[in-house]
Order: sequence, then structure tokens, then C-alpha cells
Amino acid sequence: MTKQIEHNWYFKHSPDKVWEYLTQSELIEQWLMKNDFLPIVGHDFQFRTPAMPKFNFDGIVYCKVLEIVPLKKLSYSWKGGPGNGRIELDSIVEWTLSPKENGTALQLKHSGFTEADFTMYSIMNDGWFKNVNKIIDQLNAVNNEANND
Repeated sequence: MTKQIEHNWYFKHSPDKVWEYLTQSELIEQWLMKNDFLPIVGHDFQFRTPAMPKFNFDGIVYCKVLEIVPLKKLSYSWKGGPGNGRIELDSIVEWTLSPKENGTALQLKHSGFTEADFTMYSIMNDGWFKNVNKIIDQLNAVNNEANND
């Protein structure tokens, strides 16, 4: 049996502004992790964070861009483990953006967790929610700066 993380957010910002935070490496780093992401299908990239040995995680997430529909959909593989080439989590992250009146709906689906991945599932479920809320904070800060100029 596999589990899936699913979260939905509403942004009071246009899809292009939200898309930037999902596809620009320097902006992704502000809310998620250091990375070498490029919005190119087939691009292999990594997210890097401090290792968490007690969770069998060496701090490197190995990813590959699977699909891009500009301003609408982004998906990539998400693999990690304890290191030395061992992968214990093999999953897919999928972002879907939908324009709404005065904003954007953003949906995250992170699929492929098995019962053996329960601890990582729990950590990541909470982590995605907290980290994506940082995008909202960043966009609101940018809007406040623009309004104060």
C-alpha cells in the first residue's frame, strides 16, 4: 500500500509569480533547500540539506524533471536514502497551478510512499505544508515592499 501527501493552497498572486518560486533555483532555495534545479524536462538535479542519520537520510535528494507545462504543472522524481548509492525513498512530486479570481490555486501531490517510509512521510507531510507557506510569506513581503516604494 502506498501513501500520498496532498496539500492545497490559495495565493493572492498571479500564476506567474507562484511559478517563479517553483522553478527558479534561487527562489526555491529561499523556501525549500539549496539546489541546482533547471526547468528543463530530463534535467537531473539535487536538493541538499543537513544529513539526518536517525532517519536514514544523507541530506541529498536526487531528482529529475519529468514534466513541465509552463504556469500550470511541474513534476519531478524525488529519491533519497542513507548514502553510498542506497535509495530508500523513490517518489514523485507534482505541482499543479490553476488561475483563480484574484489569485492562484496551488496543489501539491507527493506520491510513492510505502509503509516502510512512514517516518519520512510524516516528516515530509508537515514539512511541505510549512515550507510552501514560506512562499506566501515571501510573495507578501515582495508586495509590501512594492507598495511602500
